[in-house]
Amino acid sequence: MRTAWREGDAADGAPKSVVAPVSLIVSAFAPVGDVRRSWTPQLRTDQGDTVLVLVDLARGRDRLGGSVLAQTSGLIGGAPGAPPPDLDDPQLLKGLAAALAQLREEGRVLAYHDRSDGGLAVTLLEMAFAGHCGLEVNLMGAKGDGLAALFAEEPGVVLQVRAVDAPHALGVLDAHGVQRCSAVIGRPLIGSDRIRLNAGSTRIDESWEALKREWSETSSRMRALRDDPDCACEESAVVTAFDAPPLTVELTFDPQDDVAAPHVVRGARPRIAVLREQGVNSQSEMAAVFHRAGFEAHDLHMTDLIAGRVTLEGFHGLVACGGFSYGDVLGAGEGWAKSILFNPRLREMFAAHFARTDAFALGVCNGCQMMAQLAPIIPGAAHWPRFVRNRVEQFEGRLSLVEVLPSPSVLLAGMAGSVLPIVVSHGEGRAEFRDAAQQAACAASGTVGLRYVERKGVVAARYPLNPNGSPDGLAALSNQDGRVTIAMPHPERVSRNAQLSWRPAGADADGEHSGWMRMFRNARVWLG
Repeated sequence: MRTAWREGDAADGAPKSVVAPVSLIVSAFAPVGDVRRSWTPQLRTDQGDTVLVLVDLARGRDRLGGSVLAQTSGLIGGAPGAPPPDLDDPQLLKGLAAALAQLREEGRVLAYHDRSDGGLAVTLLEMAFAGHCGLEVNLMGAKGDGLAALFAEEPGVVLQVRAVDAPHALGVLDAHGVQRCSAVIGRPLIGSDRIRLNAGSTRIDESWEALKREWSETSSRMRALRDDPDCACEESAVVTAFDAPPLTVELTFDPQDDVAAPHVVRGARPRIAVLREQGVNSQSEMAAVFHRAGFEAHDLHMTDLIAGRVTLEGFHGLVACGGFSYGDVLGAGEGWAKSILFNPRLREMFAAHFARTDAFALGVCNGCQMMAQLAPIIPGAAHWPRFVRNRVEQFEGRLSLVEVLPSPSVLLAGMAGSVLPIVVSHGEGRAEFRDAAQQAACAASGTVGLRYVERKGVVAARYPLNPNGSPDGLAALSNQDGRVTIAMPHPERVSRNAQLSWRPAGADADGEHSGWMRMFRNARVWLG
């Protein structure tokens, strides 16, 4: 409680103390030993027969005070006298934490979600939405009102475990004092879109798509007002479709095959300039992945070049990094390029590097936008577009699916035909051509290296599968001889499987590197 002072409340005019309630918000953080062992709410449908276990730390009290259900019913504080959710026995939470730690160590849990934000019904729906599957849940043993059992925001979690592991999981919960509030409540329905939640007099029996539309409606309406309305409509159609195209990985090569190893073992490390401008923030990831591929990475700021402290001579590679140059003002990458084009000494220096047959260059994100504007001094780049504001008119940060096309890019050698996810993080990633003739020349050039797809061979045209609205899903391309490559997505941020927010089951066991590591190893191979 906090004591507040108000003037003139007392009869004598003296300040009067008033006790006013305040909220205390507590947050915390802790080191994570292995990010690859994280749990998500995504129900697994590839593990055979599985069940859902509810751990109810409120032990059936199901209090609705202050809940979303109460608020949507016009009862902001809940029904008169309705108590809010609470953790009545802290020892239960302590026991749950210990039990989860053991189950994590044993690898028994397939999916996990807490129920304190929206209640059990919302928890189960979000797990089904993430897993693209139906549900069969029975809460007939719930005490009191079935509606409260579904929507009370009490502390607790839902776990998905294999059916054969359920007795063991309940035994672990029992060993840590939590079995008395734990029970198997249902199972996912693989291949079905029906969601059936039975809580006595309250029942939900709807299709996955109908419930997903309800769940997404508020966000969709807000987005239609804030963003491009056509994009908002397209996104709504995609995210509420039960058969929406999933992320996938289909590789035409072995990502663990270190094709650069024969060159690296000789001890030679070619020098690469990791170029950045004020506000760029991807230089560390870029330097790290090139170092892993066998390069000697050098941090190079534009002020170093402008002041003449260093030149591009002696570097066999040049990479312009992504981020937010000049505070990410509109056209920032173009401004970065003009600082080169309008400086005779820098223009000559960059033109000389691009003309060298023993050197390569890469531009990513902000660096892609910048390097596209350097096309006049890059041999074989006359067909390149400029990159402008995303069609959705908002910054895009997500994992998108791309397909690698046959192209002369030395960085994409041996990767054609692969489909894999990649990070996009940009506000101006839409390729814009001067006219139809330039667009046709680009399409006919055979230099497009990456394109956004819904699935292999199907170009993504609708948002958010095409995150920026680029024609023909264009995501990366090279100059005619393949030595200069520009890419709007960020391959350096997903070169390791552990960096991917989604990866296929078993990817971590298959090896450390994702398919994108091949790009950087290809650069080392090309230099010899």
